[in-house]
Order: sequence, then structure tokens, then C-alpha cells
Amino acid sequence: MPSSATPLPGKPPRVFDRDTEWQALIAFACDDRGEARLGVVGGRLRQGKSYLLEAVTGALGGFYFTARQGTQTESLSHLAGDFARYTHASRPPHWHGWEDAVDDLLALGDRRPVPVVIDEFPDLVRESPALPSLLHSAYRRHDGGRPGRARLLLSGSSLPLMHRLFGAASPLHELSDLHLAVHPFDHRRAARFWGIDDPVLALLVHAVVGGTPAYRHEFVRDDVPEKREDFDAWVCRTVLDPGTPLFREAYHLLREEIDHKDRALCHSALAAVATGCSTQGQVADCLGAPLTDTARCLGLLREHGLLHGEADAFRPGLVRLRVAEPLLAFEHAVVRPHRSALARRDPAAVWKLARPDFDSLVARSHFAQVCRDWVLSFAGPDVFGARPTSATHGSLPGPADPGGAEFTADVVVRGHGGARDGSLLSVGLARWDEVMDLGHLERLRGLLAALADRGEDVTRARPACYSGAGFGPALRAAAAEGHVVLVDLDRLYGLG
Repeated sequence: MPSSATPLPGKPPRVFDRDTEWQALIAFACDDRGEARLGVVGGRLRQGKSYLLEAVTGALGGFYFTARQGTQTESLSHLAGDFARYTHASRPPHWHGWEDAVDDLLALGDRRPVPVVIDEFPDLVRESPALPSLLHSAYRRHDGGRPGRARLLLSGSSLPLMHRLFGAASPLHELSDLHLAVHPFDHRRAARFWGIDDPVLALLVHAVVGGTPAYRHEFVRDDVPEKREDFDAWVCRTVLDPGTPLFREAYHLLREEIDHKDRALCHSALAAVATGCSTQGQVADCLGAPLTDTARCLGLLREHGLLHGEADAFRPGLVRLRVAEPLLAFEHAVVRPHRSALARRDPAAVWKLARPDFDSLVARSHFAQVCRDWVLSFAGPDVFGARPTSATHGSLPGPADPGGAEFTADVVVRGHGGARDGSLLSVGLARWDEVMDLGHLERLRGLLAALADRGEDVTRARPACYSGAGFGPALRAAAAEGHVVLVDLDRLYGLG
């Protein structure tokens, strides 16, 4: 462990947030125990892994190497050149293979703990499949000891390959002392990162670009909408402008993650989910594709972290799908149907046609997801009477009201224990652009009655209304009497 007498370097001001990740990396890199150690850093593209790792090596005088796609000989040559510059050698070392390179990298920690970063490690493994085994052997050499104090950090954005390399079934897993995932910023951190104080504007921007930090600086050149009235113009001059990197980013994400032979079907599947198909069967019907092909495509998207699947709160056997990256949802629900027009017409004219789809398909579903995220990340045990452990969409099978429509809930909150996935703490409706009133509360009470008829324990369940437009006076009065939990944008963003 780090020596208590040696202060750990503070996070540079240029690194926004990431306090937990910084502390974990610094503690690992400064661990003074006399053996080499291995750490793994993963996460989707554009989340700032490289930025963070470069800051760590800069603060501690460590070695940083970014792998790139190329042959083994070329990769070793690039690594040797960087190694020579770091060690101030007169010429690069002549390595016969990866075994020599790994030995020299670990030897950097002979005198002190030093971070040694290989970024985008999977790019090396694709051309050198034996590299993980060579690495394992180097750490197991000398009767299982790991001499030296090198702190090797292997980073990668290819989630499936990172899982295969460092998952629980991998030989490298037992050698890894650190497993760190760098995630997108949540909605509150994203608002601070973009410097947006208005929660309406913050959520609209988050519905387009999510919490991916790279999009603000590298992709829109720090173009931030000043007020909500500027949002439409901001969309037109950034994500709808063919001259900006953000315009093609959604397609780049799939091209970098998905093989060419699967890409077309994956685009269509993402479009189906983004426009309202939430189950595998619905996606297959929308695509007109065999269920087996659809299942393989959806599995591929989920494996790469581009699609999430969660069990329905009331029907655990039914998996509800949603697009993981907001920019992908925005692209496939809003922009994709108008791409050809954007090459010929002014973006403002195209956005005028596409804005209703953004409001009805993207903003509404994104608001509901932000509400679910808020429950898990920010709602304390006092809000629902216990600490939430899950917040998901829920629906009852078959017609459940006199009109023949299903009862659905956008935010179903469960805690520990209970007969199903956990005790039912709350059922809620989320309405982005609708002022909510007593009618919504009555709908929730009807849902709770239907659940009770089906054997669900609803004694602790609190109705909840989540709105981006506000609440009527009667509903506010009901909340004051403790009959319903109200969550508005100020509460979601910690402003009230």
C-alpha cells in the first residue's frame, strides 16, 4: 500500500470530476509493495480513459504507450521508440518479440513504483494472440514471484475482447489487482461539464450527446448552447452540420465496434429500438428478419455495450431493450430518416421536420431513463422508505383496465428482499412534456390494485410522478399529505 509518509499527487485541474477513478489509479500506481502489479482499465470509446491515464503517468513520471492497429513488428518498433525516449537511451532496444518487451517494461519498476500504461491493449492482442500468455508467464516467473514494482496498466475500449482477456475465466484475472471501468458522466455531472445551469436545457443536451466527455471539446469545439432558446440552433450547427465530427460519430461508433457483415442489420435494430421496439420479438417484427438473426444482432450490440437489456419489473422473463448511447438513439430515431435531405437542404429546415420525432421518441424516453438513474444514484432511503436496488420499466401482461390497454410504469423501484426481485418500493410515471395531475395518481393507484390482485405485496409501495413540465395544484396538495412522491427537474438535478 502507499506509504502514509508520502503524500499522493492530487488530480490536475484539467481533469474534470473522475475523483473516484483518480484515487483508485493513484493508489494502485503508488502501492509500495515489492512486486510487480497488474491493473485493467476499461470503458466505451470517448469516455476519457486515455486522458485520465496520461494524467496519471504525467503526475508520477510513468511510461505511457498508445497501441494502434498494425503488425506485430510495427507495434514493437513503435513501442521501442517510445521506450527509448522515456529512458533517454541513445537508440531503441532490439526486441526479438513481446517477451523481451514485457521484461523491459516490468524492469522500469526495479527502483520505485512506476505506472506503465499500454493503452488500447486489445489492438496489440489482435495481431499477437500469444501476448496475454507471455504476460502471464512474466508475472508467474521465478516460482510465482513478481519482482520489481512496475504498475502495469492495460486499457481498452473493445468491451468483448477486454472481457475475454480479463474476465473471471481469464488467467490474467487472478493477477489483476485493479479492475476499473470509466463510465459516461451521469446527468448531473454532464450538466456541470457542459456548464449548463438550466435543467431543461441540460436534459435536452444530454438527450443528444449523453455523458460522453469527448463530445464537448473534440467534437463540437466547445460550442455550448447559452440558453434553452438556443437549443435548436445548437443542434443545427453541431450534430446536424456535415462539417462537424459529431455528424458522423454514430456511424463511426458502429464501424469501430461491429464487423462489416453485421453492420447493416445492427443499424436497423438500433433504429427499431430507438423508435419504440423494446423487446426482441418487436424488433424482429419491425425488421422483418428471422428471430435467430435478430437475436444474434441484439446480442452483438449488447456485448459491445451499445444496447442494454433489463428484465421487466413485473415480468422478469421479458427483457426490455434500450439504446445505451444517447447519440446513437438520437441518430437512429431522428437524424437517419433525414440524412439524404441534410446533404441538400439547410439543417434548420430539416430539424423543423425532425424535431417532433425528437420530442416524442428521444426526449420522452431519455427523461424516463434519467428518472430511473436518479433513483439509483441520488434518491436516499428516505424517498421511498428504503434504499433502492433497482429501477426499471414495468408492465402487466394482457389488458388490465376497462379500455383494454396494458398498465405500464416508467419507474418501478425495488429494494432488498421480497417474493420476486425485491420488495416493491414505488411505481411511477414519467412525463417529459406533460403537466401531471390527479389523473396520473389515480392511474398509479389502479396499477397498484392490479398488482395486489396478482399477488404482489404493495403495502410499502409509494406512487411517484416524475415530470419535466410540472404538477397541478391538486397533485401538489396530495404530495404534501404524503400520498405521492413528486420529482421535477430541479430535484433530478439537485437544485431544490
